[in-house]
Amino acid sequence: MPKSTCPNSEPSRVPQACRDGEVEPVAAAPSVLVVEDDPFQGRLMARQLMAAGAASVTFADDGHAALAALDRRPEGFGLIICDLDMPGMDGPALIRHLGERNVDAALAVVSGSDPALLGAVEAMCRAFGLRPLGVLPKPVESGTIAELLSRVPPDGPVKTAPRRAASTVPAFGIDAILDGIRAGQFEAHFQPKVSLSTGRIEAAEALARWRHPEHGVLSPYPHFLPVLEGAGQMDELTFEMLRLAARACRAWHESGHELHVAVNLSLTSLRDGGLADRIAGSVTDAGLEPRWMTLEITETAAAADVGMALENLLRLRMRGFGLSIDDFGTGYASMEQLGRVAFTELKIDRGFVVDMHERPEASAIVGSSIEVARRLGLTSVAEGVETPGDVATLRDSNCDIAQGYFFAPPLAPESFRQQLAGFSEGTASWQQ
Repeated sequence: MPKSTCPNSEPSRVPQACRDGEVEPVAAAPSVLVVEDDPFQGRLMARQLMAAGAASVTFADDGHAALAALDRRPEGFGLIICDLDMPGMDGPALIRHLGERNVDAALAVVSGSDPALLGAVEAMCRAFGLRPLGVLPKPVESGTIAELLSRVPPDGPVKTAPRRAASTVPAFGIDAILDGIRAGQFEAHFQPKVSLSTGRIEAAEALARWRHPEHGVLSPYPHFLPVLEGAGQMDELTFEMLRLAARACRAWHESGHELHVAVNLSLTSLRDGGLADRIAGSVTDAGLEPRWMTLEITETAAAADVGMALENLLRLRMRGFGLSIDDFGTGYASMEQLGRVAFTELKIDRGFVVDMHERPEASAIVGSSIEVARRLGLTSVAEGVETPGDVATLRDSNCDIAQGYFFAPPLAPESFRQQLAGFSEGTASWQQ
Protein backbone atom coordinates (compact mmCIF):
# COMPACT_ATOMS: atom_id res chain seq x y z
CA MET A 1 0.00 0.00 0.00
CA PRO A 2 1.38 3.46 -0.82
CA LYS A 3 2.70 5.50 2.06
CA SER A 4 0.09 7.62 3.82
CA THR A 5 0.59 11.35 4.20
CA CYS A 6 -1.55 11.28 7.31
CA PRO A 7 0.70 12.20 10.33
CA ASN A 8 1.70 9.43 12.72
CA SER A 9 0.43 6.68 10.44
CA GLU A 10 2.54 3.69 9.37
CA PRO A 11 2.95 2.59 5.73
CA SER A 12 1.91 -0.97 6.42
CA ARG A 13 -1.27 -0.20 8.29
CA VAL A 14 -4.77 0.78 7.22
CA PRO A 15 -4.82 4.59 7.17
CA GLN A 16 -6.13 6.18 10.35
CA ALA A 17 -8.44 9.14 10.59
CA CYS A 18 -6.74 12.44 11.27
CA ARG A 19 -8.22 15.88 11.38
CA ASP A 20 -7.82 17.60 8.00
CA GLY A 21 -5.31 14.93 6.91
CA GLU A 22 -5.35 13.07 3.61
CA VAL A 23 -4.70 9.50 2.53
CA GLU A 24 -2.83 9.11 -0.78
CA PRO A 25 -4.66 7.57 -3.76
CA VAL A 26 -4.59 3.81 -4.07
CA ALA A 27 -6.61 3.43 -7.28
CA ALA A 28 -8.35 5.33 -10.04
CA ALA A 29 -11.47 5.85 -7.96
CA PRO A 30 -13.38 8.75 -6.38
CA SER A 31 -11.71 11.05 -3.87
CA VAL A 32 -13.82 11.46 -0.74
CA LEU A 33 -14.30 14.24 1.81
CA VAL A 34 -15.57 12.89 5.15
CA VAL A 35 -17.07 15.43 7.54
CA GLU A 36 -17.34 13.65 10.90
CA ASP A 37 -16.56 14.87 14.42
CA ASP A 38 -16.33 11.44 16.08
CA PRO A 39 -12.77 9.96 15.84
CA PHE A 40 -13.96 6.35 16.08
CA GLN A 41 -16.55 6.81 13.34
CA GLY A 42 -13.90 8.54 11.24
CA ARG A 43 -11.40 5.68 11.56
CA LEU A 44 -14.09 3.12 10.79
CA MET A 45 -15.27 5.00 7.73
CA ALA A 46 -11.68 5.42 6.52
CA ARG A 47 -11.11 1.67 6.59
CA GLN A 48 -14.40 1.04 4.80
CA LEU A 49 -13.67 3.63 2.12
CA MET A 50 -10.14 2.45 1.42
CA ALA A 51 -11.23 -1.19 1.37
CA ALA A 52 -13.95 -0.25 -1.13
CA GLY A 53 -11.40 1.45 -3.39
CA ALA A 54 -11.56 5.17 -2.60
CA ALA A 55 -8.73 7.09 -4.26
CA SER A 56 -8.18 9.35 -1.25
CA VAL A 57 -9.89 10.35 1.95
CA THR A 58 -9.80 13.87 3.40
CA PHE A 59 -11.19 14.51 6.88
CA ALA A 60 -12.85 17.51 8.48
CA ASP A 61 -14.44 17.65 11.92
CA ASP A 62 -17.14 20.22 11.16
CA GLY A 63 -18.56 22.32 8.36
CA HIS A 64 -15.97 25.09 8.69
CA ALA A 65 -13.12 22.61 8.25
CA ALA A 66 -14.95 21.02 5.31
CA LEU A 67 -15.25 24.34 3.49
CA ALA A 68 -11.56 24.99 4.12
CA ALA A 69 -10.73 21.58 2.64
CA LEU A 70 -12.77 22.45 -0.45
CA ASP A 71 -10.87 25.73 -0.78
CA ARG A 72 -7.54 23.85 -0.66
CA ARG A 73 -8.60 21.36 -3.33
CA PRO A 74 -9.73 23.19 -6.48
CA GLU A 75 -10.05 19.91 -8.40
CA GLY A 76 -12.90 18.97 -6.08
CA PHE A 77 -14.12 15.66 -4.62
CA GLY A 78 -16.10 12.87 -6.17
CA LEU A 79 -18.04 12.22 -2.97
CA ILE A 80 -18.74 14.15 0.23
CA ILE A 81 -19.94 12.15 3.24
CA CYS A 82 -21.36 14.43 5.92
CA ASP A 83 -22.56 13.85 9.48
CA LEU A 84 -25.59 15.87 10.58
CA ASP A 85 -25.02 16.58 14.27
CA MET A 86 -21.63 18.26 14.77
CA PRO A 87 -20.29 21.08 16.94
CA GLY A 88 -19.34 24.25 15.14
CA MET A 89 -21.01 24.29 11.73
CA ASP A 90 -23.40 21.33 11.65
CA GLY A 91 -24.52 19.25 8.68
CA PRO A 92 -27.59 21.28 7.64
CA ALA A 93 -25.55 24.51 7.61
CA LEU A 94 -22.82 22.82 5.58
CA ILE A 95 -25.38 21.56 3.07
CA ARG A 96 -26.63 25.13 2.62
CA HIS A 97 -23.09 26.40 2.05
CA LEU A 98 -22.39 23.63 -0.46
CA GLY A 99 -25.50 24.66 -2.37
CA GLU A 100 -24.50 28.33 -2.31
CA ARG A 101 -21.07 27.39 -3.68
CA ASN A 102 -22.66 25.31 -6.47
CA VAL A 103 -20.63 22.28 -5.38
CA ASP A 104 -21.40 19.50 -7.84
CA ALA A 105 -20.00 16.56 -5.88
CA ALA A 106 -22.20 13.62 -4.99
CA LEU A 107 -23.35 13.85 -1.36
CA ALA A 108 -24.15 11.21 1.23
CA VAL A 109 -25.44 12.17 4.68
CA VAL A 110 -25.05 9.93 7.72
CA SER A 111 -26.83 10.43 11.01
CA GLY A 112 -27.74 8.77 14.27
CA SER A 113 -30.84 10.96 14.48
CA ASP A 114 -34.45 9.85 14.25
CA PRO A 115 -34.88 8.06 10.90
CA ALA A 116 -37.97 10.19 10.27
CA LEU A 117 -35.64 13.18 9.84
CA LEU A 118 -33.64 11.60 7.04
CA GLY A 119 -36.25 12.14 4.33
CA ALA A 120 -36.40 15.83 5.23
CA VAL A 121 -32.61 16.03 4.94
CA GLU A 122 -32.68 14.53 1.45
CA ALA A 123 -35.39 16.98 0.39
CA MET A 124 -33.27 19.85 1.73
CA CYS A 125 -30.27 18.64 -0.31
CA ARG A 126 -32.35 18.68 -3.50
CA ALA A 127 -33.75 22.10 -2.64
CA PHE A 128 -30.20 23.47 -2.52
CA GLY A 129 -29.37 21.90 -5.90
CA LEU A 130 -27.19 19.08 -4.53
CA ARG A 131 -27.12 15.46 -5.71
CA PRO A 132 -27.82 13.23 -2.68
CA LEU A 133 -26.78 9.62 -3.19
CA GLY A 134 -28.39 8.66 0.07
CA VAL A 135 -29.20 9.65 3.63
CA LEU A 136 -28.05 6.81 5.84
CA PRO A 137 -28.46 5.89 9.52
CA LYS A 138 -25.41 5.16 11.67
CA PRO A 139 -23.50 2.93 11.87
CA VAL A 140 -22.84 2.76 8.13
CA GLU A 141 -22.08 -0.77 6.95
CA SER A 142 -19.13 -1.54 4.67
CA GLY A 143 -21.42 -2.83 1.95
CA THR A 144 -23.27 0.47 1.94
CA ILE A 145 -20.01 2.38 1.56
CA ALA A 146 -18.99 0.20 -1.39
CA GLU A 147 -22.38 0.74 -3.02
CA LEU A 148 -22.09 4.51 -2.56
CA LEU A 149 -18.68 4.57 -4.24
CA SER A 150 -20.00 2.54 -7.16
CA ARG A 151 -22.60 5.25 -7.85
CA VAL A 152 -20.10 8.13 -8.04
CA PRO A 153 -19.25 9.15 -11.65
CA PRO A 154 -16.26 7.05 -12.76
CA ASP A 155 -14.33 9.83 -14.50
CA GLY A 156 -12.66 11.16 -11.38
CA PRO A 157 -13.66 13.90 -8.95
CA VAL A 158 -16.52 16.14 -9.87
CA LYS A 159 -15.15 19.64 -9.72
CA THR A 160 -16.83 22.50 -7.99
CA ALA A 161 -18.99 24.17 -10.61
CA PRO A 162 -18.05 27.74 -11.45
CA ARG A 163 -20.35 30.30 -9.97
CA ARG A 164 -23.11 31.24 -12.34
CA ALA A 165 -22.45 34.40 -14.26
CA ALA A 166 -24.54 37.34 -13.25
CA SER A 167 -27.59 37.79 -15.42
CA THR A 168 -27.20 40.30 -18.24
CA VAL A 169 -30.86 41.22 -17.79
CA PRO A 170 -31.18 44.34 -15.61
CA ALA A 171 -33.40 44.58 -12.57
CA PHE A 172 -36.65 46.23 -13.60
CA GLY A 173 -38.52 48.80 -11.56
CA ILE A 174 -42.26 48.80 -11.13
CA ASP A 175 -42.78 51.58 -13.69
CA ALA A 176 -40.92 49.68 -16.43
CA ILE A 177 -42.95 46.53 -15.74
CA LEU A 178 -46.28 48.34 -15.75
CA ASP A 179 -45.29 50.10 -18.98
CA GLY A 180 -44.55 46.68 -20.50
CA ILE A 181 -47.97 45.34 -19.49
CA ARG A 182 -49.76 48.39 -20.90
CA ALA A 183 -47.74 48.18 -24.13
CA GLY A 184 -48.96 44.62 -24.75
CA GLN A 185 -45.51 43.04 -24.22
CA PHE A 186 -46.83 40.41 -21.79
CA GLU A 187 -48.25 37.17 -23.12
CA ALA A 188 -49.73 33.95 -21.81
CA HIS A 189 -47.88 30.69 -22.33
CA PHE A 190 -49.92 27.53 -21.87
CA GLN A 191 -49.01 24.20 -20.25
CA PRO A 192 -51.34 21.25 -21.03
CA LYS A 193 -53.28 19.49 -18.29
CA VAL A 194 -53.80 15.91 -19.49
CA SER A 195 -56.39 13.33 -18.42
CA LEU A 196 -54.61 10.23 -17.13
CA SER A 197 -57.54 7.99 -18.05
CA THR A 198 -57.91 9.09 -21.69
CA GLY A 199 -54.66 10.87 -22.60
CA ARG A 200 -56.69 13.86 -23.77
CA ILE A 201 -55.74 17.46 -23.11
CA GLU A 202 -58.52 18.64 -20.82
CA ALA A 203 -57.24 22.11 -19.96
CA ALA A 204 -54.20 24.38 -19.94
CA GLU A 205 -52.68 26.63 -17.30
CA ALA A 206 -51.88 30.17 -18.43
CA LEU A 207 -48.46 31.36 -17.25
CA ALA A 208 -47.21 34.93 -17.67
CA ARG A 209 -44.15 35.73 -19.79
CA TRP A 210 -42.72 39.13 -20.72
CA ARG A 211 -41.60 39.37 -24.35
CA HIS A 212 -39.18 42.21 -23.78
CA PRO A 213 -38.10 44.13 -26.92
CA GLU A 214 -34.42 44.02 -25.88
CA HIS A 215 -34.03 40.97 -23.63
CA GLY A 216 -36.37 38.42 -25.19
CA VAL A 217 -38.84 36.27 -23.27
CA LEU A 218 -38.51 36.77 -19.50
CA SER A 219 -39.94 34.45 -16.83
CA PRO A 220 -41.83 35.73 -13.77
CA TYR A 221 -38.99 35.03 -11.32
CA PRO A 222 -36.96 37.09 -10.77
CA HIS A 223 -37.84 39.55 -13.48
CA PHE A 224 -41.30 40.89 -12.68
CA LEU A 225 -43.48 38.93 -10.27
CA PRO A 226 -41.63 39.79 -7.01
CA VAL A 227 -41.60 43.47 -7.99
CA LEU A 228 -45.32 43.54 -8.76
CA GLU A 229 -46.18 41.70 -5.53
CA GLY A 230 -43.91 43.94 -3.46
CA ALA A 231 -45.50 47.06 -4.92
CA GLY A 232 -49.05 45.76 -4.48
CA GLN A 233 -49.62 46.05 -8.25
CA MET A 234 -50.55 42.47 -9.16
CA ASP A 235 -53.98 43.41 -10.48
CA GLU A 236 -52.65 44.83 -13.75
CA LEU A 237 -50.93 41.55 -14.58
CA THR A 238 -53.83 39.44 -13.27
CA PHE A 239 -56.40 41.13 -15.51
CA GLU A 240 -54.09 41.08 -18.51
CA MET A 241 -53.67 37.31 -18.02
CA LEU A 242 -57.43 36.84 -17.58
CA ARG A 243 -58.05 38.67 -20.86
CA LEU A 244 -55.34 36.76 -22.78
CA ALA A 245 -56.38 33.38 -21.38
CA ALA A 246 -60.07 33.97 -22.09
CA ARG A 247 -59.38 35.01 -25.69
CA ALA A 248 -57.12 31.99 -26.25
CA CYS A 249 -59.68 29.61 -24.77
CA ARG A 250 -62.43 31.06 -26.97
CA ALA A 251 -60.17 30.52 -30.02
CA TRP A 252 -59.59 26.89 -29.01
CA HIS A 253 -63.33 26.36 -28.83
CA GLU A 254 -63.82 27.93 -32.25
CA SER A 255 -61.28 25.47 -33.70
CA GLY A 256 -63.10 22.50 -32.16
CA HIS A 257 -61.15 22.02 -28.91
CA GLU A 258 -63.40 22.42 -25.87
CA LEU A 259 -60.71 22.95 -23.26
CA HIS A 260 -60.77 24.72 -19.92
CA VAL A 261 -58.15 27.31 -19.03
CA ALA A 262 -56.63 28.05 -15.60
CA VAL A 263 -55.32 31.42 -14.35
CA ASN A 264 -53.57 32.17 -11.06
CA LEU A 265 -55.00 34.64 -8.55
CA SER A 266 -52.70 36.45 -6.12
CA LEU A 267 -53.15 37.17 -2.42
CA THR A 268 -53.35 40.91 -3.02
CA SER A 269 -56.15 40.50 -5.57
CA LEU A 270 -58.31 38.56 -3.11
CA ARG A 271 -58.32 41.55 -0.75
CA ASP A 272 -60.35 43.60 -3.26
CA GLY A 273 -64.05 43.52 -2.41
CA GLY A 274 -65.05 44.08 -6.04
CA LEU A 275 -62.76 41.41 -7.45
CA ALA A 276 -65.42 38.84 -8.41
CA ASP A 277 -67.45 41.32 -10.44
CA ARG A 278 -64.36 42.65 -12.19
CA ILE A 279 -63.13 39.15 -13.09
CA ALA A 280 -66.51 38.06 -14.40
CA GLY A 281 -66.78 41.19 -16.52
CA SER A 282 -63.27 40.83 -17.92
CA VAL A 283 -63.78 37.20 -18.93
CA THR A 284 -67.22 37.62 -20.46
CA ASP A 285 -66.08 40.74 -22.36
CA ALA A 286 -63.36 38.54 -23.91
CA GLY A 287 -66.08 36.19 -25.18
CA LEU A 288 -65.69 33.27 -22.73
CA GLU A 289 -68.28 31.78 -20.39
CA PRO A 290 -66.90 31.64 -16.81
CA ARG A 291 -67.56 27.89 -16.61
CA TRP A 292 -64.59 27.32 -18.91
CA MET A 293 -62.12 29.06 -16.58
CA THR A 294 -60.56 27.77 -13.34
CA LEU A 295 -58.93 30.21 -10.94
CA GLU A 296 -55.96 28.78 -9.02
CA ILE A 297 -55.46 30.04 -5.46
CA THR A 298 -52.62 29.04 -3.15
CA GLU A 299 -53.43 27.80 0.35
CA THR A 300 -51.70 30.85 1.83
CA ALA A 301 -53.80 33.23 -0.24
CA ALA A 302 -57.01 31.49 0.74
CA ALA A 303 -56.03 31.70 4.42
CA ALA A 304 -55.20 35.43 4.43
CA ASP A 305 -57.86 38.06 5.17
CA VAL A 306 -60.32 35.19 5.43
CA GLY A 307 -63.60 37.09 5.29
CA MET A 308 -62.81 39.06 2.15
CA ALA A 309 -61.23 36.05 0.42
CA LEU A 310 -64.27 33.88 1.17
CA GLU A 311 -66.63 36.55 -0.12
CA ASN A 312 -64.73 36.81 -3.40
CA LEU A 313 -64.37 33.05 -3.85
CA LEU A 314 -68.05 32.47 -3.10
CA ARG A 315 -69.09 35.05 -5.68
CA LEU A 316 -66.75 33.56 -8.28
CA ARG A 317 -68.22 30.10 -7.77
CA MET A 318 -71.73 31.56 -8.01
CA ARG A 319 -70.78 32.99 -11.41
CA GLY A 320 -69.62 29.59 -12.62
CA PHE A 321 -65.83 29.77 -12.28
CA GLY A 322 -63.94 26.70 -11.14
CA LEU A 323 -61.66 27.11 -8.11
CA SER A 324 -58.43 25.20 -7.61
CA ILE A 325 -56.44 25.01 -4.38
CA ASP A 326 -52.88 25.23 -5.68
CA ASP A 327 -49.70 23.73 -4.15
CA PHE A 328 -51.80 21.51 -1.89
CA GLY A 329 -49.89 20.13 1.09
CA THR A 330 -47.49 23.05 1.49
CA GLY A 331 -49.74 25.37 3.54
CA TYR A 332 -50.52 25.28 7.24
CA ALA A 333 -54.29 24.92 7.03
CA SER A 334 -54.98 22.68 4.05
CA MET A 335 -57.92 20.75 5.45
CA GLU A 336 -59.53 23.85 6.91
CA GLN A 337 -59.39 25.59 3.51
CA LEU A 338 -60.97 22.59 1.77
CA GLY A 339 -63.80 22.60 4.29
CA ARG A 340 -64.79 26.23 3.97
CA VAL A 341 -64.11 27.12 0.32
CA ALA A 342 -66.15 25.60 -2.52
CA PHE A 343 -63.14 24.32 -4.46
CA THR A 344 -63.61 22.21 -7.56
CA GLU A 345 -59.99 21.08 -7.99
CA LEU A 346 -57.10 20.02 -5.76
CA LYS A 347 -53.64 20.55 -7.20
CA ILE A 348 -50.83 18.51 -5.63
CA ASP A 349 -47.57 20.42 -5.21
CA ARG A 350 -44.82 19.45 -7.65
CA GLY A 351 -42.32 18.91 -4.82
CA PHE A 352 -44.23 15.85 -3.61
CA VAL A 353 -44.72 14.49 -7.14
CA VAL A 354 -41.04 14.79 -8.07
CA ASP A 355 -39.94 13.07 -4.85
CA MET A 356 -42.63 10.39 -4.61
CA HIS A 357 -40.37 7.59 -5.94
CA GLU A 358 -37.54 8.45 -3.54
CA ARG A 359 -39.33 9.47 -0.34
CA PRO A 360 -42.06 7.28 1.17
CA GLU A 361 -43.57 10.27 2.95
CA ALA A 362 -43.89 12.18 -0.35
CA SER A 363 -45.57 9.16 -1.93
CA ALA A 364 -47.94 8.95 1.03
CA ILE A 365 -48.84 12.64 0.71
CA VAL A 366 -49.56 12.25 -3.00
CA GLY A 367 -51.74 9.19 -2.42
CA SER A 368 -53.58 10.80 0.49
CA SER A 369 -54.19 14.00 -1.48
CA ILE A 370 -55.71 12.02 -4.36
CA GLU A 371 -57.95 10.17 -1.91
CA VAL A 372 -59.02 13.41 -0.21
CA ALA A 373 -59.94 14.87 -3.59
CA ARG A 374 -61.93 11.76 -4.50
CA ARG A 375 -63.89 11.77 -1.24
CA LEU A 376 -64.72 15.47 -1.59
CA GLY A 377 -65.72 15.15 -5.23
CA LEU A 378 -62.82 17.32 -6.48
CA THR A 379 -60.68 16.83 -9.55
CA SER A 380 -57.14 15.81 -8.55
CA VAL A 381 -54.28 17.38 -10.50
CA ALA A 382 -50.60 16.43 -10.11
CA GLU A 383 -48.08 19.01 -11.34
CA GLY A 384 -44.37 18.46 -11.94
CA VAL A 385 -44.85 15.17 -13.84
CA GLU A 386 -41.58 14.42 -15.62
CA THR A 387 -41.23 10.68 -16.35
CA PRO A 388 -43.26 7.70 -17.61
CA GLY A 389 -42.90 6.27 -14.09
CA ASP A 390 -44.62 9.34 -12.67
CA VAL A 391 -47.49 8.86 -15.10
CA ALA A 392 -47.84 5.15 -14.27
CA THR A 393 -47.77 5.74 -10.50
CA LEU A 394 -50.34 8.53 -10.66
CA ARG A 395 -52.59 6.52 -12.97
CA ASP A 396 -52.43 3.55 -10.57
CA SER A 397 -53.38 5.94 -7.75
CA ASN A 398 -56.45 7.11 -9.71
CA CYS A 399 -55.23 10.67 -10.12
CA ASP A 400 -57.41 12.52 -12.61
CA ILE A 401 -55.15 15.06 -14.34
CA ALA A 402 -51.37 15.43 -14.78
CA GLN A 403 -49.31 18.43 -15.79
CA GLY A 404 -45.56 18.72 -16.34
CA TYR A 405 -42.61 18.55 -18.69
CA PHE A 406 -43.33 14.90 -19.56
CA PHE A 407 -46.21 16.25 -21.63
CA ALA A 408 -44.93 19.72 -22.52
CA PRO A 409 -43.34 22.82 -21.00
CA PRO A 410 -45.30 26.07 -20.97
CA LEU A 411 -45.78 26.86 -24.67
CA ALA A 412 -46.17 30.10 -26.56
CA PRO A 413 -49.69 30.44 -28.04
CA GLU A 414 -48.79 29.23 -31.54
CA SER A 415 -46.79 26.26 -30.20
CA PHE A 416 -49.72 25.29 -28.00
CA ARG A 417 -52.07 25.40 -30.99
CA GLN A 418 -49.67 23.06 -32.81
CA GLN A 419 -49.75 20.73 -29.78
CA LEU A 420 -53.53 20.68 -29.99
CA ALA A 421 -53.35 19.86 -33.70
CA GLY A 422 -50.97 17.00 -32.94
CA PHE A 423 -53.37 15.72 -30.33
CA SER A 424 -56.24 15.79 -32.83
CA GLU A 425 -54.15 13.77 -35.29
CA GLY A 426 -53.04 11.30 -32.61
CA THR A 427 -49.41 12.40 -32.90
CA ALA A 428 -48.91 14.14 -29.56
CA SER A 429 -45.47 13.19 -28.19
CA TRP A 430 -46.76 11.40 -25.07
CA GLN A 431 -49.08 9.26 -27.22
CA GLN A 432 -46.25 7.69 -29.19
